[in-house]
Amino acid sequence: MPTTITTTTITPMPANGTAIGMADGGIRAAPLEDAPVGGAVDVAAPDGTSRAASAGLLDLMVWLSPAFPVGGFTYSHGLEWAIEDGSVATAADLEAWLGDVLRHGAGRNDAILFAAAWRAAADVATLAEIVELAAALQPTRERRLEASQQGAAFVKAVTDAWPHDAMAALVAALQARFGTVPWTYAVAVATASAAHGIALADALPATLQAFAANVISAGVRAIPLGQTDGLRILRRLGPVIAEVAVEGLAAGLDDLGGAAVRADIASMKHETQYTRLFRS
Repeated sequence: MPTTITTTTITPMPANGTAIGMADGGIRAAPLEDAPVGGAVDVAAPDGTSRAASAGLLDLMVWLSPAFPVGGFTYSHGLEWAIEDGSVATAADLEAWLGDVLRHGAGRNDAILFAAAWRAAADVATLAEIVELAAALQPTRERRLEASQQGAAFVKAVTDAWPHDAMAALVAALQARFGTVPWTYAVAVATASAAHGIALADALPATLQAFAANVISAGVRAIPLGQTDGLRILRRLGPVIAEVAVEGLAAGLDDLGGAAVRADIASMKHETQYTRLFRS
């Protein structure tokens, strides 16, 4: 029987921002005049002047760090099977594979779901629908495990170490609806970012970049490649990440869908792969 949820008031979120690719392949967010600031600290600019840095943005950097306790290093997003199969054997192969996953697969869909969840953080009923949709869209058992385990671990770590009334209210309302919330990683990061006042235009490309870095790390270990090769791939994929982030900001839930079929097949094949280093 559905659980009745009373209305939860959350601070309204700002209008969209835009992620911009830089000439060197990096990413920055376009300025948002109405972007919320989750507290600020003064840092010295190169010319010696003082400028404000969002404390929320500094939190986001911690949340997306490889050291954050979500277990991301144990997942390869199906890449391990592609390496075993011979589809990905070089740095160029890994760059092409991951570029397609970002443009046409989980990267694009996660960007759309991320933006939708961030905007829905003021409306628990809508957010619940997005949480449920994101969980249902996982194409394989291992991909569902990858998304849900990291999502649940992320929410637990953030709520334990960064207590925040708005985030606590959202989590409580979703728990009242679902019991065990079917978090996925992208939706979990989006929800926490919105609750903590981190601008969508900052949080979305940063999360996509963290996803790409994690897959590259798996490739560096399993192909294997050198660390410098991995860094070069991440730098060269910067414009792709920015492009996918911009598309995610502009798209709606009706635009969800993908064509990275071989990546989905790789995830299915990985379930029965004889020798495995990774959980997906």
